[in-house]
Amino acid sequence: MLTEFGKVLIFLMLGVFFVAAGLITSWLLRPRKPYPAKLATYECGEEPVGNAWIRFNVRFYVVALIFLIFEVEIVFLFPWALVYQDLGLFAFLEMAVFLAILMVGYAYVWAKGDLDWDKPKPTLPRIVKPSVLSTPTREPAGTPVT
Repeated sequence: MLTEFGKVLIFLMLGVFFVAAGLITSWLLRPRKPYPAKLATYECGEEPVGNAWIRFNVRFYVVALIFLIFEVEIVFLFPWALVYQDLGLFAFLEMAVFLAILMVGYAYVWAKGDLDWDKPKPTLPRIVKPSVLSTPTREPAGTPVT
């Protein structure tokens, strides 16, 4: 008699078997006629030119991370919505706090300007140099103070 863990183990082994069988079958049945155009890098119909190790703007990564953070948090709403009526007022208040925290994070990202794709160039503050007359002079050591 199998336990619950035994059923899970059999399920995992069958999954690994089917993935391996599919990869081996596709490797055995694929055509093997390479030519230069087939081996070239495909860039959405564009001719690949230049080095692949270029620097991307950080905004691409920031937008992707913000999307992931908010998307994962929104996923928590679906199970809550399914059992909302069974849980009552406590679940409603708990989700209200969760959504308030989510909105605070959203407001912070918005106020910081990370949702703006085209950011204005930062302006550096101007440093005003003091005039020569306003600089304090130092007395040499040993000079009596009058």
